[in-house]
Amino acid sequence: MAVWNLGSINEDRFYRVPRLPGPGETLTATRFSVGLGGKGANQSVAVAKAGSTARHIGRIGPEGAWARDSLKALGVDVGFVIQGEVPTGHANVHVDNAGENMIVIYPGANRAFELPQIETALAKARPGDFLLLQNETNLTREAAQKAKEKGLFVVYSAAPFEAGPARAMLPFVDILALNEIEAGQLSADVGVAVDELPVARLLVTRGAAGAVLHDHAAGKVHTVAAFPVDPLDTTGAGDCFVGYVVAGLDQGLSPVDALRLGAAAAALQVTRPGTSEAIPDRAEVTAFLDGIDN
Repeated sequence: MAVWNLGSINEDRFYRVPRLPGPGETLTATRFSVGLGGKGANQSVAVAKAGSTARHIGRIGPEGAWARDSLKALGVDVGFVIQGEVPTGHANVHVDNAGENMIVIYPGANRAFELPQIETALAKARPGDFLLLQNETNLTREAAQKAKEKGLFVVYSAAPFEAGPARAMLPFVDILALNEIEAGQLSADVGVAVDELPVARLLVTRGAAGAVLHDHAAGKVHTVAAFPVDPLDTTGAGDCFVGYVVAGLDQGLSPVDALRLGAAAAALQVTRPGTSEAIPDRAEVTAFLDGIDN
């Protein structure tokens, strides 16, 4: 099986600051670095490092070949990443001494998808494959609809969150992934309780409190606790978690084991600086879990 991902690719620009700035405030960064990011790229890297086949459907600008090369070096199939004239997306990431972040995103090429590119890529997908989607690209709903027509399992991370687009995706989603705040906002918009949102499976991440999967299709609720660590940088932790969970499901793990795998991967990721490059490989995650169990 394979995990396809219509996903963003960003240049992440990291600024280490003593604290997050307030309105109108200027702070001096103590450190600066550049790396590969974007919710889509992060999730693809997590899938690949977890040991599943990750096929990324993406767009980069004329200066973005390095990002495609980085994805490939991290184990992702980049055969469906197209280079065009719109600049590569980027994110300015401010990280404070507690590991909390503040992010401003320029979508760039991530909003320049054309339907033929998506159709060409998904023509290679097989029933039972996974499709990952996030809100950092255009044509997300169209891709989800075509994926469902082909029998793919659609996982949608509704972030950055907008109630309208998220609501429009509900008929085509097999797993809807949200954090607690986003789940509350969508619940209010739809007019039902969080655990009654009309989707087959709802995955709610709760930061240090772990995560819960409401499996409405099976009539079960699965929870996982977060592993306690000292965070250095929480940027991309949710992407790492979702990518690892999907890889676990792709490999036939039970929902509980897939959630635990994702929680362990995210715990390791937040102890390192960066986003895609900070995602641990499967051997590291397995060793971490072995240490917990023993």
